[in-house]
Amino acid sequence: MFKSLFIAAVGLSAFVQAEEMTITGAGASFPAPVYQKWTYTYSRENPETQVIYQSMGSGAGLNQIKAGTVDFAGSDNPLTLEQQEEAGLVQYPMLTGGVVVIVNLPGVKNNQLKLSQDVLARIFLGEITNWNDPAIKALNPKVRLPKLKITVVRRSDSSGTSFIFTNYLSKISETWKKKVGQGSSVKWPVGIGGQKNPGVCNNVARIRGAIGYTEYTYAVEAKLACAMLENASGNYVAPTQASFSTSAAAADWKNAPGFYMELTNVPGATSWPITGVTYILFRKDAPAEKKAALRDYFMWCYTKGAPTATKLNYVALPKPVVDIIQQQL
Repeated sequence: MFKSLFIAAVGLSAFVQAEEMTITGAGASFPAPVYQKWTYTYSRENPETQVIYQSMGSGAGLNQIKAGTVDFAGSDNPLTLEQQEEAGLVQYPMLTGGVVVIVNLPGVKNNQLKLSQDVLARIFLGEITNWNDPAIKALNPKVRLPKLKITVVRRSDSSGTSFIFTNYLSKISETWKKKVGQGSSVKWPVGIGGQKNPGVCNNVARIRGAIGYTEYTYAVEAKLACAMLENASGNYVAPTQASFSTSAAAADWKNAPGFYMELTNVPGATSWPITGVTYILFRKDAPAEKKAALRDYFMWCYTKGAPTATKLNYVALPKPVVDIIQQQL
């Protein structure tokens, strides 16, 4: 009898193990604060499915999903429908968020410094090199700007956040468009590099006079001052969830092949000018059971996970968009 019970127990254990599923993801650091919360909570609520996400940058994530070493990738650098089909991938938007400009200026508070489109581009081109430059002073007559060298901090890895930022600079500056262009990895005219969003924040925090760009949640967590930026309507706006949401509302998802979307420099009196979409990608040739597990996890993120995204200053996708994605999944 005991032998029979032992055999039954072993058989049951094997069955349970066979039913367990591990989903691995890697890529963008832009949405990592949300993804870490989601993977932890989902894995606790669904012990039969363990989800793991490693923040390593959009470029690395895309390389891994193309090689088939992960089950899904996170990327802020969207692939066109052609690129998706060529790589055998499927792409869906997950969240919208803001890329912000962060500064380390003694005496300058959060949302106090104003930067026009022209001045911002010229700083990252290396044409404006000091914080008391007349062009910056003219925009900020009431701000005491120090006589301090500007140190540009940018990403050193292949980055979707860099894609969003350089996409924006290419839209507001012809010089930037011709000399540098847009991409997840470009030949920066000036500056020092930082690994992923935390690396940029760390460098800006330790260098007086530094300026960089990062996803908004990282700026909040690092307690770094953000600059107000001139938007497409000529208004100076602060980075807030409300201004990100206004930009996100401009997205026409029904007419976006492969869900490719750019939300930089969109019209709107209160729109944040550097808004981006972060995506997940998985392989078309993934096993059926893996696709089913991915579908269940992603739908949980879109619905039950949405409040967590909001708390962390991201903008969850509206229900009509989630409905479209659900139909395709």
